[in-house]
Amino acid sequence: MGKIIAIANQKGGVGKTTTSINLAASIAILDKKVLLVDSDPQANATSGVGIDASTVEVDTYECLVHGADPKSAIMATNTANLSLIPSSINLVGAEIEMVDFEKREYKMREMLSSIKDDYDYIFIDCLPSLGLITVNALTAADAVLIPVQCEFFSLEGYGKLKNTINLVKSNLNPDLEIEGIVMSMYDKRLRMANMVIEEVKNIVTDRIFDTIIHRNSKVGEAPSLGQPVIVYDAASKGAINFLNLALEFLKNNGSDVQYSLQTTDEDDTAE
Repeated sequence: MGKIIAIANQKGGVGKTTTSINLAASIAILDKKVLLVDSDPQANATSGVGIDASTVEVDTYECLVHGADPKSAIMATNTANLSLIPSSINLVGAEIEMVDFEKREYKMREMLSSIKDDYDYIFIDCLPSLGLITVNALTAADAVLIPVQCEFFSLEGYGKLKNTINLVKSNLNPDLEIEGIVMSMYDKRLRMANMVIEEVKNIVTDRIFDTIIHRNSKVGEAPSLGQPVIVYDAASKGAINFLNLALEFLKNNGSDVQYSLQTTDEDDTAE
């Protein structure tokens, strides 16, 4: 049975979509069958894997609001073993349209239940908010992975999300767990970034991934070409970071994947 992971943080700009795209792609490269679900109307995860949202006919919105078969929404990407349920701007109005739905918090769980067993992992790229769509993702998920930017304001976002997770566990999804926290957008030249990492280690009781995602120009360039960084430049520090994160993720989930990584001392922190 596949595992569903929501990648969430109510604070924007913390690397949530970047983590969703590149972690999903890296795990797919390691021969796992992966589905990426874009639940953000900005559709950045959709374009980030090379799909033009304006050409999509069936998307997350159609599945959630109109009950479309999720299998009809699944699209292949240019990354082996990685598929996508795309999003579009139509999702903007979904929360209003779903207000009067019976069991409205369970619509994404219903959507994914028929395809969960077809994949090793399903990643949901969540909105940078704690509204109904994000609650749907948390209700559908087995676990939550939380990207936290290496700045102090990100800790506030983590605290608010943790409160929401506890509410979802209490009322909607008692089996929901925290997969872990990923420190992202790290620049070793900044003293503040190192202070934040130490602060997180001191105050956070949830699992913190050993792998830290550095700022890297290749990670920033790859979405403009509709490619995960592992496809765009497999030798870059960004690609190696995400492959290491994928290996750590798989190890935590009991999968012993043998993969030899090259390392680099290059300090590529340009945006």
